[in-house]
Amino acid sequence: MRFVVVPASYVYLLRDGDPGPEVLLQLRQGTGFMDGHWAAAAAGHVERGETAYDAAHREAREELGIDGLDLVFEATMQRTRHAEPIDERVDFFFSARSWSGEPAIIEPEKCAELRWCRLDDLPGPVVPHEQVALRHLGTGTPYLTHGF
Repeated sequence: MRFVVVPASYVYLLRDGDPGPEVLLQLRQGTGFMDGHWAAAAAGHVERGETAYDAAHREAREELGIDGLDLVFEATMQRTRHAEPIDERVDFFFSARSWSGEPAIIEPEKCAELRWCRLDDLPGPVVPHEQVALRHLGTGTPYLTHGF
């Protein structure tokens, strides 16, 4: 059986905190997927004719109202759910420590809250595959899997 791969881009905004690095997360609501879970402040599907980098910039603009991100590629994740073999995912994770503008909730129907969180003390629950990605931020691990 052939399957369709669905690509998505995720943007983790990072800043120096006290005592360690912080990441900006959103509390999902009204999306039908992992509502009530913490996730990347900006993320979404890569659209036809768009690179993963283009999608990351677009999602940051659409969801946070920011531009000029200095994106750093962190990892690619191959993801599956065995119960639904048609649903295969490839996720591209990026971080940024500089951008233009102040991150804000642009889509309040999809985001209940934005919060700066210590990377070593994340709120719960976090979207499971993103928990894996967040643990690997900055480690130089370019390929991750989830669900296998």
